[in-house]
Amino acid sequence: MPRTRTDTKHRILTAANRLFYAEGIRAVSVDAVAEKAKITKKTLYYHFRSKDDLVTEYLKSRDQPNLDAFRTWFDAADGGLTDQVYAIFEGVARGAKHPKWRGCGFLRTAGELASTPGHPAVKAGAAHKKRFEKWLEETFAAAGAAAPATLARRVTLLLEGAFAASLIHRDATYILEAGEAARDMVALST
Repeated sequence: MPRTRTDTKHRILTAANRLFYAEGIRAVSVDAVAEKAKITKKTLYYHFRSKDDLVTEYLKSRDQPNLDAFRTWFDAADGGLTDQVYAIFEGVARGAKHPKWRGCGFLRTAGELASTPGHPAVKAGAAHKKRFEKWLEETFAAAGAAAPATLARRVTLLLEGAFAASLIHRDATYILEAGEAARDMVALST
């Protein structure tokens, strides 16, 4: 059965996800992605005009699944809002204990592309982070929290710091400590 254009593009993105996340954007060539996807480089360029486009689509493909994971952990938590917020940090900490965990792909990509702040992948990462923050703000507002936008930004900052510290130290307890701080902040605001 011949492959469809959608199937091939999906295979390319799956290969890019695995390689870019594991090794980094700059370390992975287009040739490596094509080889991992079991296609030719020409086929890859048929679906993506450039490596920059591929990197951008890699991040966009991670956007909704990551947001869904945060929401799932939040919704599945027992207890009130403080416990639900803490559950996000617990979920990230569980992931951080896996040997293949490399931190936040959005944050790492922004770091690799720091010299090109207008890069479409950097913008895609920033949009993902804003969507998470906006969801928190709406959640906090619905719960009657004081200054929900400020609270959402502060919880987001704690999560970003937790990603960075746990990656540097290879220690998921940094994420849980940030979660405790987020829990305390939310408790004071609701």
